[in-house]
Amino acid sequence: MTLFLAAANGGGQNMLMIVLFIGLGLFTYFGMLRPQKKAQQKRLDMMGQLKPGDQVVLVDGLHGKVDAINEADKTVVIDADGIYLTFSRMAVREVIPSQPVETDKVAEPAEPVKSTEAPESQPEDHE
Repeated sequence: MTLFLAAANGGGQNMLMIVLFIGLGLFTYFGMLRPQKKAQQKRLDMMGQLKPGDQVVLVDGLHGKVDAINEADKTVVIDADGIYLTFSRMAVREVIPSQPVETDKVAEPAEPVKSTEAPESQPEDHE
C-alpha cells in the first residue's frame, strides 16, 4: 500500500529504483548464475559417463588413465605411467576424447617430386 502512496505523491524516483534493482537481479541471474549452473551440469554429466580406460586430466594438470572407479567412496584410481593414485572424482577436470584409429584408409607412398629446373652444370676453371 505504501508503494502506491509513494508513487501518487511524486515517488517516481522510488519506482525507478525498484525497476533498477529488478533489472540488476535479472542481469545477475542470466549473466552469472545460469551459465555457472550449466557448466556444473555439464561437469556432472561428464563425471557420470566416466569409465575405466578413459584418458583424463586432473585439476592439478596430471594426465593419466582411469583404472578403477569406486562409486561408494566417489573416488577414482588413476594410472599415471604405472603409478596408481587415488583421487576424488571431482578432481577430474576433463576427459580427453580418444582418437579412433582409421583402418579403412591405406597410406599410399608419396610420389617423388620431379624437378623442373635444368641440372646445374659444373663450374669451369678459367685460369
